[in-house]
Amino acid sequence: MKKLFFVLLSFGLSFSYAQNTRSSFPDVLKLGYQVKGADRIETNVFADLGAWHAYTLPSDSGDYGSFIGPLVMDMKGQWLANSIAKLSVKEMGRVIDLKKGRIAQHYYPGMLEQEIQVAQLRITLRLIYVSSTEAMVQTQVSNLSLHKRKLELSWSGQVLLKDAELKKDKNSIAVLFDRDHVFRLNFSGQKNIKILKDTYQASQLPVSLASGGVYQTVYTQHYHPEKDLTLSSAGHTDFKKAQRANQLRWNHYLDQYFNAPGQPIKDPIQRRMAVKSVITLITNWRTRAKDLLHDGVFPSLNYQGFYGFWSWDSWKQAVGLSYFNPELAKSNILSMFDYQDKYGMVADCVYTDKTENNWRDTKPPLAAWSVWKIQQQAPDLAFLKHIYPMLVKYHQWWYTNRDHNQNGLCEYGSTDGTRIAAAWESGMDNAVRFDLAKLLKNNDAAWSLNQESVDLNAYLYAEKGYLARIAEVIGLIEEARQWESQRASLKSKINATFYQAEKGYYHDKLLDGRWMEAEGPEGWIPLWCGIADAGQAEAVLKVMLDRHKFNTFVPLPTLAADHPRFDPLKGYWRGPVWLDQVYFGLSGLQQYGYAKESTRLLKQLLENAEGLSAQGPIRENYHPISGKGLNAMNFSWSAAHLLMLLKENKL
Repeated sequence: MKKLFFVLLSFGLSFSYAQNTRSSFPDVLKLGYQVKGADRIETNVFADLGAWHAYTLPSDSGDYGSFIGPLVMDMKGQWLANSIAKLSVKEMGRVIDLKKGRIAQHYYPGMLEQEIQVAQLRITLRLIYVSSTEAMVQTQVSNLSLHKRKLELSWSGQVLLKDAELKKDKNSIAVLFDRDHVFRLNFSGQKNIKILKDTYQASQLPVSLASGGVYQTVYTQHYHPEKDLTLSSAGHTDFKKAQRANQLRWNHYLDQYFNAPGQPIKDPIQRRMAVKSVITLITNWRTRAKDLLHDGVFPSLNYQGFYGFWSWDSWKQAVGLSYFNPELAKSNILSMFDYQDKYGMVADCVYTDKTENNWRDTKPPLAAWSVWKIQQQAPDLAFLKHIYPMLVKYHQWWYTNRDHNQNGLCEYGSTDGTRIAAAWESGMDNAVRFDLAKLLKNNDAAWSLNQESVDLNAYLYAEKGYLARIAEVIGLIEEARQWESQRASLKSKINATFYQAEKGYYHDKLLDGRWMEAEGPEGWIPLWCGIADAGQAEAVLKVMLDRHKFNTFVPLPTLAADHPRFDPLKGYWRGPVWLDQVYFGLSGLQQYGYAKESTRLLKQLLENAEGLSAQGPIRENYHPISGKGLNAMNFSWSAAHLLMLLKENKL
């Protein structure tokens, strides 16, 4: 795997790949791959502009002269080819062996680049996206010798999928696969294209290059999961113009984030972390397609189980996106509310095939928080007026369908009466606190766990506050007062019900009055929401700073480290550190004046979690004892919360 560099313009706070400049920063990611199976997708890849196809750089010298891919996506991801277009160069009838060349490969924000020096030639390949459906590749050949050269260039590819069929159409090649999917390559200029079963070759007339001469050509790759992108013309061919537009767009993303309100980020390691977070979110961006009616963000395109939009993820991702792409942030919110049912429920997740949408449960209510955070970055009165009734309906749905004993405190539950779906609804799927919980029927389409959860009711408390702010902005003053009134009474109920004074911590409670003794991040959510009083906050802080519980090598795991069922490697929500819960914890400490403690814990996280301060992908979660990155790579809500943590915490 070769090195990838980001170029930071030290004064202007923007990033650029326009000049052939090498960064002084260490690697932030590694790309390098050779496809060993069409469905094996757990590697770093590059995508942009919400495209449904992605690429990476080669790790095997036999693949030099190409970009690996494409990875094509719909309900799952699969490699269409190891290399759909590999360059071959001949001189005087003899093939120049590119794998013997000296290679440098780079992943800049918005562009992949590969440079090979071989046989007194410099061959440079650059890949950018020019739209959500089209990637453009420039091939540039420079003659470094002192004499004139005559070169023959050709491209070839072989598809991996068994049902794929190749067809020729003038200068384009169509790859038909999975019944209704079409991927197209379009070569500029006259090419002699030959197709044989699952392979093709596209060659052009010989090119004469004087000493010091440079030859350039481009081809484009087109894909969308619901559209046959029939090419009626040569398409984009001006790479320089497209590259400039791409550079300006990426500079805008990064300028927007670094100049957004909040803490200035001057430390180069933290800046690199922020860039990696922006790249992660953009790579996981998918445009509207089929039954996905708005653009949104996958949790991770590197894990087959995450090929859709999730509600809890979407609320969190949207807050991170609001710093640099607020339109995408709003779209991510709307992608979930597109399917809000007549009762107000929002599905757990939605897909390109809506028959697969998960209606067995929803996720913790943070939508109004997300909308308000977007409003703070990019005020939009029309969006608030549009989304507010949906937010209200969703909020009211909880009290209608998830309050079994009608005491004003809600429980997690499901629509199908299964305990597993009810645990999913918490977002903390297999958390120890649900081990003893059972289902109770509320109505024909709603069941509750026999357990009231402190985090759920704290979120509902916070949502009432954000609904009040939104109502006030759009002129609904009386509704704003009503939300605030509801908040006051709920705050008292939460403290009276869930705070266990002898433990100095908040705990869930069974409906029969028994405590759920397991300590997890649900116990510090009341600090994030501003529910705790000063004494309660101080007591919770002591638990968070206890080295036997939450003050681990990577701090704030999802289960206290001294619990007998603490198991970060196998536990998922039984020990790993999740960055969303870290964010809620540190934000809560900041609110109660514990900035010093919050800063110390954040530094521990950034320094000790694998890959955050050095090269490597942002992971779904982290081992609290070893710091090892766990589960899905390039995880969107982790990236979003890193952007929040860096902006909201003084370091």
